Amino acid sequence: MLLGSPVVGTYECSRSSQNPSLSKTSERGATQTQFCSLLFGSLETMADIETGSQFHDLEDEVSERKKRRKEKKRKRDKEKKIEEVEANIEEDKLQAQIQVFPDKAEKIPPIVGYFPSGYDPCRQESEQQSPTARVYRHQAKNRSGRLHLVVRPPKTKVNFVGTNFSGEATAPQFCTYALGVLDKETHTLKIMPIAGNKIFRMEPNVGGSDIVAKEPSDMAQSDISEPKTDGDVDSRRYWTKRAIKQHKKLHALNQEDDPESQKIVGDKIKEVVANKEALEGTSADVARNVPPHNASATVPEEAYPLEKIILRGEWDFLMDIYEVLQAEAEVVIKNYPIFVGNRIQRLQEIQDDEEKKTLCCILSYIAHLIKFKDLHSMDGYSSAKNHKFPSILRQKFGTMFDPESKRLSTVKNDLLISYVLVLTLYADGFRTSISDIAKDLRMHSYMLRAHFENLGCKLGQENKSLVATLPVPLKFPDVRRRRRR
Repeated sequence: MLLGSPVVGTYECSRSSQNPSLSKTSERGATQTQFCSLLFGSLETMADIETGSQFHDLEDEVSERKKRRKEKKRKRDKEKKIEEVEANIEEDKLQAQIQVFPDKAEKIPPIVGYFPSGYDPCRQESEQQSPTARVYRHQAKNRSGRLHLVVRPPKTKVNFVGTNFSGEATAPQFCTYALGVLDKETHTLKIMPIAGNKIFRMEPNVGGSDIVAKEPSDMAQSDISEPKTDGDVDSRRYWTKRAIKQHKKLHALNQEDDPESQKIVGDKIKEVVANKEALEGTSADVARNVPPHNASATVPEEAYPLEKIILRGEWDFLMDIYEVLQAEAEVVIKNYPIFVGNRIQRLQEIQDDEEKKTLCCILSYIAHLIKFKDLHSMDGYSSAKNHKFPSILRQKFGTMFDPESKRLSTVKNDLLISYVLVLTLYADGFRTSISDIAKDLRMHSYMLRAHFENLGCKLGQENKSLVATLPVPLKFPDVRRRRRR
């Protein structure tokens, strides 16, 4: 409709131009014509844009296809190359049998050396021009491992000399060298150690002969196998703790006394006046690690005085078992050690009140000692962590046995065991079986035997069990000292 109206209006305007109504119609038609032309132009522009975008999309698709083809081709070429390399590796693979040759004293192993000066002995044109090599070994037996390697090139007066005990060879070495020879015909790989586990540094010696020069005096006096001095920090920097400890022990054993200082010390000792009365009055408690004793006692009760083990003020804090028995209540045996629990029934049969009270206090003291030992040990801590110690006993045990870092030392542990064993002798009338107390102390009966012997006891077999008795006067075994190696 828009296309027909302006054409008709224009035609009518040409035929009757004098009609004012027709002129208005023609103006409207011209305006509509301009609008249509703009509309057609915009539509054509949009069509051109769509056509151009489609063309660009086709170009992008073509470029992407080309890229994909190139990538596929690259992958194929890469896979072919990998297959070719794997095929070459499989062809080059050689299954060889390894043979390791140990070092033998009567034979010199291969010697490996290098020339820092740039000399290359492999550049010689013929065998007649190849250099000559000689090896020299030290004649002394304690230095038979020292080697000299001398290489002389033909028609020269220069010797290349290398050693395995001086120069670069004295530096710390943290690896082991070996020489491998592959024989493709026999399919064997021979591995053998090199001489002295060292690589010789061949230094030029201008104007010398092939005779090895004399060793320096300081090297002749000291053996290369000996460790360096303690003052040399660099030599000990990479040592292990075990090596340093062994070196210190060896140094202490080899240390000799200075004769002048020994003479001065001897003169000083002669001037010292010994106090014989003080020496006679000294006790051997510390040396033998036993409770206070009287070696000349004629009665077992006097051999280890009870009043020196349980002090006067401690008896009132050991009445727990006696009070339970007096109340005629049942004693909870599981709260006490095996040794104490096995003697509760015997306590009930005792008629003498004073004897019963004494024995109850001894058994209570034994229980506190055993719990104190368990409290400071790895295996018995759980059984003693809830045990209630009287404050006076806890303070005494802490001072007497001096636990360090919640553990008893070996000396203090043995002393505590000695106190327990002496009190068990009191509880059983100085004739006791060691089977139940061994369980409480978490020790084997035969291990506990040495502790009884150290107290001066004698042991014998009764009913297939070890029984310890205390003869008087006390006779202690001789102190055995370990021989220092």
